Amino acid sequence: MKKTTLTVMAAGIGSRFGKGIKQLEPVGPEGQIIMDYSIHDALEAGFNKVVFIIRRDLEKDFREIIGNRIEKITEVAYAFQELDDLPAGFSCPPGRTKPWGTGQAIMACEQVIREPFMVINADDYYGKEPFFKLYQYLNAEHDLPEGVQPICMAGYRLGNTLSENGGVTRGVCRVDAQNHLTGITETYNIIKTPGGAAVVTDGKEEAIDAATPVSMNMWGLQAEFLPLLRDRFAAFLSGLEKDDIKAEFLLPGVIDDLLQSGKACVDVLDTSESWFGVTYQEDKEPVKQAFRELIRNGVYSEGLWDA
Repeated sequence: MKKTTLTVMAAGIGSRFGKGIKQLEPVGPEGQIIMDYSIHDALEAGFNKVVFIIRRDLEKDFREIIGNRIEKITEVAYAFQELDDLPAGFSCPPGRTKPWGTGQAIMACEQVIREPFMVINADDYYGKEPFFKLYQYLNAEHDLPEGVQPICMAGYRLGNTLSENGGVTRGVCRVDAQNHLTGITETYNIIKTPGGAAVVTDGKEEAIDAATPVSMNMWGLQAEFLPLLRDRFAAFLSGLEKDDIKAEFLLPGVIDDLLQSGKACVDVLDTSESWFGVTYQEDKEPVKQAFRELIRNGVYSEGLWDA
């Protein structure tokens, strides 16, 4: 069977592991966390390896909470996202405490991934359908010109990704008639409204179509994508102001750069699934209720891994 990897970005979960960190909030009836359900769905779809991207100081606790469990059912590897993992000639500026963003997270996988891979966030629930669609894409042949990367993403409908409890940030996508991505714009403070959705800027609401495709950081990539990141990370660092300690090197930005330069073809795989996650404290109970409903409908068993 061809190796196909699920890559879980979990380096941003914080140092107070298991003590109020939203990504580790139990949501299932037997203490399952959102990651359990995502990994379960990926393995069901055909993925047969999991790479966890974490911080090295979290490794012991991470293995105890989920890693050791997953190692019993599939191949597992770890990649470590660190502040000082920088290209030659660069150093971490004083005062920087956060990792450098999702682009650097995937860059950390260069030594452990040699096969097609899918990327997800640790704290997002994606639904079953897109795991199957991305697996099929990653294992298909793509007739593209030499030097053009075949990339795919799950295209969620904006209205299926909003919180009842406040504004969210989404990668709003522009798509052509063949469902190819033509551009992506990081859009902030999108809220749910009685009529659908709106972007709030300086207190003013501007309606946005709830059917608009958005990225939830669920990407399908080839191993050849990984070597492209380090040079682009160096260019990103070169362009920073000296006192900027918060800028992030983001995966969607890298993909959009490849797209605009003709070095990638990005297929948007439409999904009607609803995303949910714990963005706000008030989201915890609705997310738990959503999983109870999924179990009642037979989507999952209570034990999950016993099924």
